[in-house]
Amino acid sequence: MPKKLAFLGPRGTFSEEAARSLPIGLPIDYVPYPSIIEVLNAVAKEEVDYGIVPIENSIEGTVNSTLDWLIHEVDLPILAELALPITQNLLMARREQQVPLSAITRVMSHPQAIAQSFHFIREHMPQAVVENVNSTALAAQTVSEHPEELWAAIGTRLNADIYPLEVVRPHIQDFSNNYTRFVLVGQQSLDLPESNREKTTILVTLPEDFPGALYQVLAAFAWRKLNLSRIESRPTKKGLGSYFFVIDIEQKMDDVLLPGAFAEIEAIGCQVRQLGTYPFYRQEVNS
Repeated sequence: MPKKLAFLGPRGTFSEEAARSLPIGLPIDYVPYPSIIEVLNAVAKEEVDYGIVPIENSIEGTVNSTLDWLIHEVDLPILAELALPITQNLLMARREQQVPLSAITRVMSHPQAIAQSFHFIREHMPQAVVENVNSTALAAQTVSEHPEELWAAIGTRLNADIYPLEVVRPHIQDFSNNYTRFVLVGQQSLDLPESNREKTTILVTLPEDFPGALYQVLAAFAWRKLNLSRIESRPTKKGLGSYFFVIDIEQKMDDVLLPGAFAEIEAIGCQVRQLGTYPFYRQEVNS
């Protein structure tokens, strides 16, 4: 029986593209859900076996809803990570005559896609109302269902194959080096192919009465020559100035280095929670 993998839907999102790009050597049924939170909850409730969600974009930074839900609401290990190149396109309903961009009255997409195309929108469609929706594919679907309106969506080329839309302007993102990191989560392990890059992600809670604790946390990795590719603070939601630190370590879990670092960190009163140790894959831009 195929495994079920949830992604942020409807069909045609970058999340679906990421899901289908992962090197999973098993039969998979891809199941769309209307929000990131619902994807994660579906995995936690075992409605599906796995879920894939965006966690960071190279232009707009962290997807806070993903990170906060993984920290506060569900206990799902990260099984893999994929960096997917993101190309934003302006889509409209198919017409016999192309509509000038200055005539577009509404532009809709996911907030990240809107932000990634901010300068293009401001330069070419300053008159248009900008509307945020839950996904790029939902924006495309909505535009396709109202062909009489001069509306446009921002999203993947895949949407022009799924809906009666055409790409009126390709590559409208403000920066060419636009990647989104997606993480695969699930309660069941997966036998994934080897990668030349492995990562471990942890959540560190500092003691409130220990000045310089963060410095000592970082020192535990530094003298072991363990590279940290990302450090981010997120509120504990217990009060102002109270934070977790999410740390990505460029090292898979081993028997010596990482356990030693974690023990040293815990010895100064910190709490360490492992969010996953996993392979990292990167998809290159198609030429």
